[in-house]
Amino acid sequence: MQAPQQIQPTKLADYLEVMTKAVFQSGMSWQVVEAKWDGFREAFAAFDPATVAAFSDDDVDRLAEDTRIIRNRRKIEATITNAETMLTLDGGPGGFTGWLRSRADFAATVAALRGEFRFLGDMGTYFFLYVVGERVPPHEEWMKAHPSTAHRASASRSARKAR
Repeated sequence: MQAPQQIQPTKLADYLEVMTKAVFQSGMSWQVVEAKWDGFREAFAAFDPATVAAFSDDDVDRLAEDTRIIRNRRKIEATITNAETMLTLDGGPGGFTGWLRSRADFAATVAALRGEFRFLGDMGTYFFLYVVGERVPPHEEWMKAHPSTAHRASASRSARKAR
């Protein structure tokens, strides 16, 4: 499997987009998420955090019916909450990037992300940090340290091959 493409975030929306992709990939085939990603960009207002954070219950209902995206209500709600959290953290010293880089090491950064944001597990935080260009351990080393994640990823690949 090919590593995801890394980006150099230039705005808060870049971080929210990558985080949202991590959220929606949880428990899903990344190919399914990738195939619908243009629809996600449209449905979530190009991931502008202020716009997404202002989404109402009516917007959640609308998105839960939108066939351009994966219509998981809990993940839609998590994206809105994550946009709110990101905006709050961006208002602090150093902005969101400063907050993200304020931890002593990778493990502390993962714990902080999982503590602040919804629907981010071990794999999602690794994906997020890797794609936005933050320091992460080599993937093979990280997978050895997270055998249950490695097992789930392997089982998921095996199940897809069997179809």
